[in-house]
Amino acid sequence: MISKSIQSCREAIYRDLQQCRRGTFKLFTDIDYDTFCRQAHPDFSPVGWHLGHIAYTEDLWLLQRCAGLEPVFPEYHRLFAADILPKKQRVFLPTLPEVGLYLDAVRKKVLDYLEVAPIDEQERLWRFIIQHESQHCETVAFVLQMQKKNEEEGRGKKEEGRLITESRLPITDSPAIEIPGGEFYMGSDAAEALDNERSRHLFYLEAYSIDRYPVTCRQYRDFMESGGYQNPDWWSGDGWKWLQSTKVDRPLYWSDNPAFNNHPVCGVSWYEAEAYCNFTGKRLPSEAEWEKAATWDATNQTYRIYPWGEEPPNGSLCNHGNNIANTSPVDAFPKGASAIGCCDMLGNVWEWTASTFDAYPGFESYPYRGYSQVYFDGEHRVLKGGSWATFPQALRSSFRNWYYPGVRQIISGFRCAK
Repeated sequence: MISKSIQSCREAIYRDLQQCRRGTFKLFTDIDYDTFCRQAHPDFSPVGWHLGHIAYTEDLWLLQRCAGLEPVFPEYHRLFAADILPKKQRVFLPTLPEVGLYLDAVRKKVLDYLEVAPIDEQERLWRFIIQHESQHCETVAFVLQMQKKNEEEGRGKKEEGRLITESRLPITDSPAIEIPGGEFYMGSDAAEALDNERSRHLFYLEAYSIDRYPVTCRQYRDFMESGGYQNPDWWSGDGWKWLQSTKVDRPLYWSDNPAFNNHPVCGVSWYEAEAYCNFTGKRLPSEAEWEKAATWDATNQTYRIYPWGEEPPNGSLCNHGNNIANTSPVDAFPKGASAIGCCDMLGNVWEWTASTFDAYPGFESYPYRGYSQVYFDGEHRVLKGGSWATFPQALRSSFRNWYYPGVRQIISGFRCAK
């Protein structure tokens, strides 16, 4: 007889699998074959490859390695594996309907296996697979936006798309919130926690302050107009060297449209974020400082999974899941504020931190070494909080993202600390 807890876990996994897949297919509505196959940037595969890779990974881990079944559509495995073809060779794809059939064939067998799988032993892997799809969908969403912006720039015309511009007050400065020193719990040991989020551990911080909101376009414009990109005083040695080699003078896809004034600045590298902080006499928060501001309820001495509490993300709490397919004003979701009063800590834009991506105490690779451990190289910087494109299954305060400091992503911004 199956215990009630195992059955409820099985049902929750089923719901998340199906919810995530509906969001996946929604991203590909009305996409033509050229868009499906095009490589928008050398660092990214075509969006159609991501769709096929989702099916490949689900088949590999759940059907082949767990259920012991033969591969589904083995002729696709060389094309959709992550470690065989270079990105520039991933443009020769089957059609969207053909890849859709691949996903459906794999998913049918996966749901059949879910009914008999030993979930008490495998829950963590199933959660990993759901988040794997979620993370690739975030990539698809922002690559599609990159394609659109590249096309608009090619035509010399900018169409800003869907915008939420209503803001409760003109944000010319972000009030700093004082956070007292003390211990808090950092990381997560929940079933859905990825290997780099583990283990949950106590961490002590001295008192510090952190801005209520991410840095806005209006604020960043002050930096630009004050010669921020021309004055080496604001830049670290590595940052100035990066700036001289990239020769940029504004964020990626910068818009002068005043409708974006209270939206978070995005498309900035870690070096640009660092320079802005120096310009204002502040600094980037450490990963621990960011996470404490997002999760710790000092009044009740409790940890929150999400800034607002335990309720899963929805459209009234934060900008996520490609619901808007763009940024929103930093004060648009007051219900999503953390216990300490920080807003916009989940969704909208990923936020750079000062911290280098490294292992937590008790770290163990899962489900394979290459997922996180190879990036503990002392060069990658941690980002926190998710973006407007992050699916809810991968949106929580303990989640960690990482990029090289010179990377400029359309979904990356920052807030300041002191």
